[in-house]
Amino acid sequence: MKVSRRPAGRRQAPPQRRQTGPDRRRTEADDWDEPPRKRGRSGRSPAAAVAVGFYKVLVLVSALIVAAYLGFSFMIKAPEQKAPPPPVQAGNKTDSTGGSTSAASSAAPTERQLRKGVYNIFLAATDLEGFRTDIMMVMSYDTVAQTVGVISVPRDTLVARESGNPHLVYGKGGLDQRVAEVSDMLGIPIDYYIKVNIKGFVTLVDYLGGVDFYIPCKMDYDDPIQNLHIHYTEGMRHLGGQEAMEVARFRKNNDGSGYTDTGRTETQQKLLVALAKKVLSWGSLTKINGFVEIFNKNVDTDLSVNDMLYFASQAVGLDPSSSVETGTLPGRGDGVYRGSRYCYVLDPEETLELVNRLVNPYDQPLTLDDMNLAKADSFTG
Repeated sequence: MKVSRRPAGRRQAPPQRRQTGPDRRRTEADDWDEPPRKRGRSGRSPAAAVAVGFYKVLVLVSALIVAAYLGFSFMIKAPEQKAPPPPVQAGNKTDSTGGSTSAASSAAPTERQLRKGVYNIFLAATDLEGFRTDIMMVMSYDTVAQTVGVISVPRDTLVARESGNPHLVYGKGGLDQRVAEVSDMLGIPIDYYIKVNIKGFVTLVDYLGGVDFYIPCKMDYDDPIQNLHIHYTEGMRHLGGQEAMEVARFRKNNDGSGYTDTGRTETQQKLLVALAKKVLSWGSLTKINGFVEIFNKNVDTDLSVNDMLYFASQAVGLDPSSSVETGTLPGRGDGVYRGSRYCYVLDPEETLELVNRLVNPYDQPLTLDDMNLAKADSFTG
């Protein structure tokens, strides 16, 4: 005979079939093997109850945020990367010394692949008239490494056009032609463009509450024709929209002193980084509706809404202080080409190094054979 024993202090309940279903009633036998259930208020203190309740709410809110973020991420697709530009034809380009290359001397293009998640965007700002791209930059955004490289392209950069003004800022074709020429010149694909007018720049700075910026030199310039008057001393200053625009446009003083296009582009780059810090700050995230309105009124772009949402979601994790590097295409501004003076002629070797470091989207370095850098007929200096 098999006998089982229960721990001391407990009686064995008599055999009885328990009822099931909605009409089941608790009997005395039901409590033999179960600890008694507490009724009424628990022994937990009020402070502990509040803490537990807060914790549950926090967990619920966190779960909702994660779910919303995941849903948002799945809905937004990464933009497409544009196809690389066609190889520069040997008969239409110049070598590193500025001389024309022949088909025999032109090396075959190296097989290379675009790095995933790297996008080149052409940034442009118009002059006061609104039709010349007075400011031109190429921005390369690596969404994987979370780094940004920005290269300023001087407005008077020499372009070896068959006819017309050889300065990059001038010529037929508008922004599309400027994008094509810069892409061909540097040997890189440009995926998208963003063009903002001067009014939009002023409005954006004012909407952000201004920007703190160190003015690099004394600025004393007047242009009555454009109603442009720029008067500042060197040093840190809080700039409103109109003031930031004036500092960005300054190039020389009334007496001829100041800096050239390259000096101006360096100031523009630093101002751009200062603005990026404010745009990406937590305080600015509450102004998203205003950003959209300013963007719609003052910006021309081929980015779709999905593309803009994607880049905005990626840029939240970007630190402009440490992840943004800027540079200006190196060269000299005293070139003469087909009778046109003051052309900005790029230095081949230094240009190649800067492009590879900041805006090369490929998995291998570019070479001078990939670029189309024009050569001046002579120099005035």
